[in-house]
Amino acid sequence: MSNTNHFLSQLPMPGLLADVILVVHALIVGFVVFGQLAFMVGWARGWLWVRRMWLRLSHLVLILFVVVQTWLGQLCPLTVWEQQLRLAAGQVGYEQSFVAYWLSRVVFYDLPWPVFVAAYTAFAALVVITWWRLPPLPATALQKELGRWSKEK
Repeated sequence: MSNTNHFLSQLPMPGLLADVILVVHALIVGFVVFGQLAFMVGWARGWLWVRRMWLRLSHLVLILFVVVQTWLGQLCPLTVWEQQLRLAAGQVGYEQSFVAYWLSRVVFYDLPWPVFVAAYTAFAALVVITWWRLPPLPATALQKELGRWSKEK
């Protein structure tokens, strides 16, 4: 037994931990996908919050991490950890919780790897274009914009 498998088999409730990782993974995917949609809608509607540097930078870093992982032919670490925890819990196939089953069906698709590489790369290009066309503002510039906006109202 490898050190990782031995460690995971010693954890309390590895199946529940796998479910937690799956939920976190789904939330990250949601942030990346719906965040991009919100940034584009916010750009069109003039929402200032979509220009927050920390929000946009975290979004950009996440999608670039995904793209680099796929280019290198690597699975996301969250996927690997979830699978290892499921094995440590003795779960295989559909022997998982309700939450795990349904979130897996929403988050993961059975397509050839090059499809994922192309899709993630195209999405990352959209994120970078949005970053370039609607750059985030430093906090001080954002405060000035908020002040100007509140005086106009």
